[in-house]
Amino acid sequence: MSRLSQRIERHWYQAAWWLTALLAPLEGLFALVSALRRMAYRLRLLRSHQLAVPVVVIGNINVGGVGKTPLTLSLLAALQARGVRVGVVSRGYGGTHQQPTLVSADCSPQLVGDEPLLLAASGAPVAVGRDRVAAGELLLRVHPDLQLILTDDGLQHYRLARTLEVVVLDGGRGLGNGHLLPAGPLREPASRLASVDAVVVNGVASSLPLPAALPCFQMQLSAEHLVSLADPTRSRSVVDFAAEPVLALAGIGHPERFFNTLRGLGFSLQHCLSFPDHHAFSAADLPAGDSPIIVTSKDAVKLRRVIHDAAQRARLWVLPVTAQLTPDLASWLLSRLKIRHGR
Repeated sequence: MSRLSQRIERHWYQAAWWLTALLAPLEGLFALVSALRRMAYRLRLLRSHQLAVPVVVIGNINVGGVGKTPLTLSLLAALQARGVRVGVVSRGYGGTHQQPTLVSADCSPQLVGDEPLLLAASGAPVAVGRDRVAAGELLLRVHPDLQLILTDDGLQHYRLARTLEVVVLDGGRGLGNGHLLPAGPLREPASRLASVDAVVVNGVASSLPLPAALPCFQMQLSAEHLVSLADPTRSRSVVDFAAEPVLALAGIGHPERFFNTLRGLGFSLQHCLSFPDHHAFSAADLPAGDSPIIVTSKDAVKLRRVIHDAAQRARLWVLPVTAQLTPDLASWLLSRLKIRHGR
């Protein structure tokens, strides 16, 4: 990432008036194009396509990691526990796929992306595609018994009609300086929240401009143990690392949240290495030495395929996180969608 890009991203959360003024013309152009596109779908100049089952979009109005994937995993587990047959459609960012593709455990993250592989590990059927309508149709052809489809991201993919929209917000960072790209982190203006069906706030909320009647759910991410990348049957509790200096590595949308989570759990971090979201890892990315390296579940699906040296693999420990939602989002969704379930 260039120094200019880094400075602009800092500006999103620590605003500088001169950058706001400098980027205002580009922000205005982005706002115009986005508004015209939304209007084209609203006036049916561009057509949205309805799938045969309800579609729930799990998305965000700002760029950067907000916790959509942990939320989707939590929803999948809760829905599956109730006997609901649910699948997932994802863009598959970082993957090279050109056509809609079903995701299986033996797929390469270079082909389908990292997040879809993580979602497929839940046991739910997953399809990726640049055209989410085509991906959804593929999923339903192969799994015609599905009752519900979740889309991981895709709030702005208006070609796919949706039954409900759930927006995830970072409670700590909020909406940043409130400006649209590139002057701020927003893909759509804050007023877009007035038209969604629910909001999930990840972490403790700061002052967020939420409509008073909008259903709001609180999400907390918890972690209790780490899993060896070399041997997934081997685990250690967080307290086992309390007195051991470790390294942290992350290639996610907001790596600082991961590093802060580790500090909050009591890890003694020697060094934190951050890479761009969906980074294509190689063995050269691992720092020298023999200290343990803590990584995210999302990064682990790629590292597992590129780190072949036994000693290096033994250094890598994965920190799975579990999303806890208050109140129960899965029950709310099933009630709104009127989906009957077996448990």
